[in-house]
Amino acid sequence: MERISQSRPAGTLIETPDITQDELQLAVRNHSMPLEALRYAITPPGLHYLLIHFDIPAVDAATYELAVGGHLEKPLHLSLEDLKSRPATTLAVTLECAGNGRARLSPRPLSQPWLGEAVGTAEWTGTSLAPLLHEAGLKEGAAEVVFTGLDRGVQGGIDQFYERSLSLEDAMRDEVLLVYAINGLPLPPQHGFPLRLIVPGWYGMTHVKWLRSVTVTDRAFDGYQQAAAYHYRTVEGDLGVPVTRMLPRALMVPPGVPDFMSRTRFVPPSIHPVEGRAWSGRAPIASVDFSSDGGRSWSAADIEEALSPYAWRRWTTLWDATKPGEYELCVRATDAAGNIQPLEQSWNLEGVQNNAVQRVRVVVGEPDVEQIAADTR
Repeated sequence: MERISQSRPAGTLIETPDITQDELQLAVRNHSMPLEALRYAITPPGLHYLLIHFDIPAVDAATYELAVGGHLEKPLHLSLEDLKSRPATTLAVTLECAGNGRARLSPRPLSQPWLGEAVGTAEWTGTSLAPLLHEAGLKEGAAEVVFTGLDRGVQGGIDQFYERSLSLEDAMRDEVLLVYAINGLPLPPQHGFPLRLIVPGWYGMTHVKWLRSVTVTDRAFDGYQQAAAYHYRTVEGDLGVPVTRMLPRALMVPPGVPDFMSRTRFVPPSIHPVEGRAWSGRAPIASVDFSSDGGRSWSAADIEEALSPYAWRRWTTLWDATKPGEYELCVRATDAAGNIQPLEQSWNLEGVQNNAVQRVRVVVGEPDVEQIAADTR
């Protein structure tokens, strides 16, 4: 990897709340999932959140080949048809960006400015990685598996292909898939065509797209995306803790109708059904709580079964909104390991693993147009 000078690397802190040109460049290339799409158990591909680190590579499926090598007895070279001919698995998996919620931090790390909707759930079809590695013959001392994409760019002053690794133990789990289809259709270019990695339960940076190689190593991988990026740290120079599995999070479909700019919601006085989804990569979701007073008091929501152990769960509740006024709706998830969403933002240098509760401003009654205008000035 060649080191190149770079004036403002990802992770630079921005004291001003104003959006920067750099962030706009990222925001127009990537997109979050509209919250109303939480109504779908399986997110349509065009609504699923999307983050493209560098550029979408041009790949010809007819000549595509995946190299499987490194610390193996019999390295493999597999065409897309070779991979499709292997036993296939379809699995519903929720993916969330590790930087979800970053834009709400202050000071704000300069990177993709997610608010809270960088998530989606799809049915991914592919073949399990473990049998392929067994077939290739793992040599004694195999320690990690490195996944390298075809997308290349500069980050942290380093010219690199995007690549991440898993420990051999994590890579050999049955649910780790080499995927070539989403929701029954071939992967679109932006989602990793023709082949990508899916690691259920882990944040999105792990799911390497446009796979060019899978390499088994006998030592820890020290590439930029693994050793420098995606670490939870609060002090410059500290290595921090690597980001791995998703923390619990719940989101709601905001009720009523929105103001165009502020997204303040308006509902008539009534009993309103409220719904959403909750997930965790650490353990199954155990409970979801709802609040209409900004988190001062909570009531339990009903939760439904998930489509798979790695997919979000739908939750529903009834909100008594018969009294006109302004409310702050919140929702929080707790998983079976006891992890619970915090009420406040979890500040860190990269803006990762921020799973603070969602807050939605709702006005019960007729819109106060003058007040809305004043609030958005």
